[in-house]
Amino acid sequence: MGLIERLEKNIEKLEKRIEKNKQKIEELERRYKEKKLTKADFIKKKRKYEDLIHGLNARIRILRGGIAREKREMEEKKKKEEK
Repeated sequence: MGLIERLEKNIEKLEKRIEKNKQKIEELERRYKEKKLTKADFIKKKRKYEDLIHGLNARIRILRGGIAREKREMEEKKKKEEK
């Protein structure tokens, strides 16, 4: 179970990073509405954070696939032991 727990812990860390990046996007939107950022700067910075979020989501999907594979392998081992 050690590997599965580590993967779940990594997923939690990535989800926290996604939340932080979403908060940064909200802060950018607030600054843009207050006319402290130009539209071009806002779009550029927003795209940067959205790309980071997209990459983190991809990592999470990969880790979840690893968890599913490990669980499947554990079930197969149990079935072999039963036979």
